[in-house]
Amino acid sequence: MDLAGDANPHAQATTGTALAHAMNLDCHCLTLDRNALARALDAELGAPGLSALVRERCPFVFAAQPVFVAGTHLQRMAEVVHAVESVVTRPAWRERVLATASETARVPVPAGQSLPRSVFFGYDFHLDRDQLGLIEVNTNAGGALLNAVLARAQRTCCPGMALLVPTVAHAAAFEAAIVAMFQAEWQRTGRATPLRTVAIVDEAPAQQYLYAEFLLFRGLFERHGLQAVVADPAELDWHAGRLWHGDTAIDLVYNRLTDFYFEQPASAALRQAWMTQTAAITPHPQAHALYADKRHLAVFSDEAELIALGVAAETRAVLLAQVPHTEVVTALHAARLWERRRGLFFKPASGYGSRAAWRGDKLTRRVWDEILARAGDYVAQALATPGQRHLAADETQRPMKFDLRAYAYDTQVQWVAARLYQGQTTNFRTAGGGFAPVYSAC
Repeated sequence: MDLAGDANPHAQATTGTALAHAMNLDCHCLTLDRNALARALDAELGAPGLSALVRERCPFVFAAQPVFVAGTHLQRMAEVVHAVESVVTRPAWRERVLATASETARVPVPAGQSLPRSVFFGYDFHLDRDQLGLIEVNTNAGGALLNAVLARAQRTCCPGMALLVPTVAHAAAFEAAIVAMFQAEWQRTGRATPLRTVAIVDEAPAQQYLYAEFLLFRGLFERHGLQAVVADPAELDWHAGRLWHGDTAIDLVYNRLTDFYFEQPASAALRQAWMTQTAAITPHPQAHALYADKRHLAVFSDEAELIALGVAAETRAVLLAQVPHTEVVTALHAARLWERRRGLFFKPASGYGSRAAWRGDKLTRRVWDEILARAGDYVAQALATPGQRHLAADETQRPMKFDLRAYAYDTQVQWVAARLYQGQTTNFRTAGGGFAPVYSAC
């Protein structure tokens, strides 16, 4: 929906940014229809009960209102995805990263086969007016299917906003693309037989915050003719050259574990199946090593490093403009980093879910000493300010912060969602916060 009304691209970009900012402050015409959401959740599961599970388990997983983003920023996000991919697929990058990676990341691939590309890469951004910053890359980004259901439950209170809301057909097309993505992962392994069985795997899945999404995936796979189970990794077994869940041979694992390299005892069967390439596993350890280690951000934001890798000037420009300067924390530079901490964000290189991550202005000496004890395994990233979304006309109400997640596969952005929150990091614990749809203001 083009509301800019100017043929000049720079003027359109400026107007689009200002319009999106204004709508995030003042527009309350699009809201979440809780009844429609409950119907969509229960319909997706194929039986009543999922909406009640969501209300009980994760009451703040769906935000009350959407986030508005200028079309130019959505385009820049897509350009960043392409730029990162162009670096990671370079032979020099693979050689550099895999030389010191875990054994499971260096898995040998049988002749005639390829590794899966890995599903649901999540590129997380902060956007404050025109300042867009890539915060991190994840290789097991959750929430995609929840966002497809969320798209079915938006309500407008004025005709002018109706064109922004995605249709049911749009959400259905995304869900079909998800199934096609898993089929493509299976086909990349070079197996001649069709995909028949899928295991959705996480530690104690029924206790996970996003367990409802696992059930959504199971239902989605089953509606497309696949047998699907939700399982703990310890429930899997490897024998006779196959991965098994009870009496069912598993063709493909949709991996939601945060045991990224299959190092825990419970992951032994998965590790064996992965190392022997007797099951397709996606996302997988090699993808995590190549993309998700946060120390890579130090390379993406360093021109000399990018030049040394042979990265083209145009790609370098995209990364240097959109990746906040990042460096690995070392004892050698500890004094300088402590002095400048208020402008930095500290996070573990292999962390997830904002665990053990700290804004520099919140650091105590005790926490700083703990970070230094893990020198080399932490990064310091220049602060990228998140955007703000006002959920009510009452100016005294504290606004929400938001980040943006671009779900991507095979270099293409599939869906963009926002996450509303208060506090240091995304937490799904704030009333009115959670996943929110993203609409382009122009």
